[in-house]
Amino acid sequence: MSENLVRFGILGCANIARKVSRAIRLSRNATLWAIGSRSIDKAARFAAENGFPASAKVYGSYEAVLDDADVDAVYVPLPTSLHVRWAVAAAERRKHLLLEKPVALNAAELDTILAACEANGVQYMDATMWMHHPRTARMRQFLDDPRRFGPLKSVHSIFCYNPGPEFHNNDIRVTPDLDALGALGDTGWYCIRAILWANDYQLPEKVTALREVKYNEAGVILSCAASLSWADGKISTFYCSFLTNLTMDITCAGTDGNLRLHDFVIPFQENLAHFYTTSESRFAELSLGVVPLPSEHAVTTELPQEALMVSEFARLAADIERNGAKPEKKWPTISRKTQLVVDAVRASIERGFEPVEVGN
Repeated sequence: MSENLVRFGILGCANIARKVSRAIRLSRNATLWAIGSRSIDKAARFAAENGFPASAKVYGSYEAVLDDADVDAVYVPLPTSLHVRWAVAAAERRKHLLLEKPVALNAAELDTILAACEANGVQYMDATMWMHHPRTARMRQFLDDPRRFGPLKSVHSIFCYNPGPEFHNNDIRVTPDLDALGALGDTGWYCIRAILWANDYQLPEKVTALREVKYNEAGVILSCAASLSWADGKISTFYCSFLTNLTMDITCAGTDGNLRLHDFVIPFQENLAHFYTTSESRFAELSLGVVPLPSEHAVTTELPQEALMVSEFARLAADIERNGAKPEKKWPTISRKTQLVVDAVRASIERGFEPVEVGN
């Protein structure tokens, strides 16, 4: 490891890797060190187009990135079906692992990845970027306030977008041998994470998928929805889709307040994000309105959320390498809980929309 910077290698030239490459450049404790692709020409073109320093290594294979002793950490944006192979290979070469979501096709695959990370003492984190925006911490403060919000009762989350014919014909996210989870793994991952986050990562007792699932001709999910229930009476729902106009909403309802936002996955503005709260709401006289009016909260950030993600991941990796710290267990824990709920939704669909108990 260099004196001040965690050196990143990237496996593959996926479109999302362009955004993360920029995030690594913006981070103050990380640097772009290597890019690997099955085509060295493609890797060289990616490096040139995405601001890699002239000293960056360009490789014609993923193996070469992992074999580079100077690479401290890898970002893996490969198709989900390839995650087990390359994530485990990275961990076994003691590369800290930033893994694109969905992280695996099922919890058994993820357990294999996490076991390799633990055995080799490397940091694991999934690339769910909104978790790192300062707005997320501010919203958590409101949800934890017994006076303004009270006990949580329900969460509803939606993430959908309609990317058009080119996506539906060619994207890996609708190709069964590359990303078999489809919209459930892509947009549904975010919805489920939002619900778990609001519930302080307490897993639901049961999950029931709703019947109106849409598939493409290859049998990949294009849209689905589900309800989640807890033993203490809490209920949550989500809807995820590749067939509906861009929507990124969370609504949290408590006994004494509620929280709303409309851009939880990617803020409408890179350096400014909003959320809305109300407490002790009631109908106005003659039900001519509602009082009090919602409060709008604005949260600014110097760095975009993806750069904050990279910075936090690099901080954890550097602490391990320089100070002998143990990997932070928060990130693999919440990643696994998210995957367990994804698995339960898929199982409910496959079992004819029956309620499915969430595993451990």
